[in-house]
Amino acid sequence: MFKCAGILLCAALAFFLAGCATAPDAPEQPISSPPANSGNPSLNWSVPGTGSKPAVKLNPPAILHTNLSSPVLPPPAPVLTWTSLKRWAAGQNIGAPRLLTTTPLTTYAVSSVNGTMILAIGSHEATWNGTGFNLGFEPELIDGEICLHGLDLAKNLEPLLGGPPLAFGTNRVIVIDPGHGGLNSGTHSVLDGRFEKEFTLDWALRIRPLLETNGWTVYLTRTNDLELSLSNRVALAELHHAGLFLSLHFNSAAPDRNQAGFETYCLTPSGMPSTLTRGYADLWAERFPNNRFDAQNFQLAVRVQRALLHATGAEDRGVRRARFMGVLQGQNRPAILIEAGYLSNPAEAEQIESAAHRQKLAEAVAAALRHRGDEKSDN
Repeated sequence: MFKCAGILLCAALAFFLAGCATAPDAPEQPISSPPANSGNPSLNWSVPGTGSKPAVKLNPPAILHTNLSSPVLPPPAPVLTWTSLKRWAAGQNIGAPRLLTTTPLTTYAVSSVNGTMILAIGSHEATWNGTGFNLGFEPELIDGEICLHGLDLAKNLEPLLGGPPLAFGTNRVIVIDPGHGGLNSGTHSVLDGRFEKEFTLDWALRIRPLLETNGWTVYLTRTNDLELSLSNRVALAELHHAGLFLSLHFNSAAPDRNQAGFETYCLTPSGMPSTLTRGYADLWAERFPNNRFDAQNFQLAVRVQRALLHATGAEDRGVRRARFMGVLQGQNRPAILIEAGYLSNPAEAEQIESAAHRQKLAEAVAAALRHRGDEKSDN
């Protein structure tokens, strides 16, 4: 059974997202799980780039020849309970939730020594120290108390409020993945048609020396205009026994020229609906290798998103979760995917095309990954 699943998933990786601009060539199967919060349907994860400049075809040898799959692991026991936030907070030895307002939504704050989370009855949207993220399930008011789904308590609240801050330990090896490459151009700038693949590579090349100065050993999945499969990007991280994996992208909502802002993605925990599905089947019971790092993925995503927003003043579109991203599924380490602005928005495209702005993005990532004794502010 698992062998068949592995074969099917290996074949399916050819249809999985290759960043912001790789479309499936065949229809997806109908979604069989309950309706998910699909996020913004206009995000350009799977629309081929159609910029005015032709892609440059290079034929260097592939880094690795592999059909590495992302096997689906047996699902853990489902978490179905709804729990009083007040009772959960008492069990974590943190402060009781405080009612902030009843209009337009009944909103609560709950704090620990790590920081403050704000959430509302009937809303997926929440914030952590001012940085947005999405809950899997809307909080409910039960018997006069705010109650949260057990998965949100385990996968969202506990890593930030109850757990220790993210620490990088001794494995300071990181793989930076510049999205797209070669004929897989990604999306394109609304200003002049320049391709996403150019900007992600330049961003990665700027990050590398900054991280090396901070004590990281850094590998890039590509250092030129190379087309590279998702499985090879995952395999490269395995080859180097990486401790972290970051995939770099820029977004598009074409033909909408107004949508703007930054998003950071991590893999959806098993049993929880995704923030973004893009029409792919969002099977809630699926569990991939990277789900072993749910807590660290989320902590890393929040930290990087917070650093990017602080450095640029960009609109916060929040930390989000998706299940269909093949570059994340098979990772045996904390792994995230960053969407640092919209090339379909003229103002953001102008910024992205600026070398100074890309340097600012690189410095923000390096700051988020700086090893500190006191990491309270990074969450």
